[in-house]
Amino acid sequence: MTETNGGAGRPETATGREAEGPPPGIRVAVVDDHRIVLEGLVVLLDSMDGLTVVGEATSGEQAIELVGRLRPDVVLMDIEMPGIGGVEATRQITATHPSVAVVMLTMYGEDEFVFAALRAGARGYLLKGAQQDDVVRTVRAAARGDAVFGPDVAQRVLRTFTDPRPATTPFPELTDRERDVLGLLANGWPNGRIARHLGLTPKTVANNVSNILAKLHAPDRAAAILAARRAGLGDP
Repeated sequence: MTETNGGAGRPETATGREAEGPPPGIRVAVVDDHRIVLEGLVVLLDSMDGLTVVGEATSGEQAIELVGRLRPDVVLMDIEMPGIGGVEATRQITATHPSVAVVMLTMYGEDEFVFAALRAGARGYLLKGAQQDDVVRTVRAAARGDAVFGPDVAQRVLRTFTDPRPATTPFPELTDRERDVLGLLANGWPNGRIARHLGLTPKTVANNVSNILAKLHAPDRAAAILAARRAGLGDP
């Protein structure tokens, strides 16, 4: 198991495992900011023949650095984490390392999260709490180059093609939730008020804001608000 930093207040960093030669089978990196979930996945995957966990990380930024250094075959990526979050990390990883398969791991099954993962280039989508066999099966399939999302997600994809989003929707690169958050940002609302209004946690809103800035290439919150107002978002 990976050792964490001993000093109080010191941030953890992405950790790779040293080996004399390349590990056999499928090389997996696990990314999750919940230590219990991360350690449980590591134990599960390491117990399976043909799977080897080669690194761990607890944020999107760490995941990008880890993949660049270790080039795993598959990354199990939490969708909601501090910093840029799992979706933006997946987008950057799949753009620079297309041979690396990313499987999103999340507590959420809503369409906005599913399609954000798909647009970012994820090859799989697992809900936390999935059966162990499903986790292992999805990792193996992703390593083969297959896309594994389950029948419910497949149905959502088909519905999207049969009832596509209108081309006039502003900022199509954003998820529905991110667009909602951006509209409230355009009103000048702080994160706390947005969280209460949408029934989200402040952490979720902060992650959405970070994703919005990254996707719109906005240098700061004010620039994103200006772009939103120009696109007609926010109250008149």
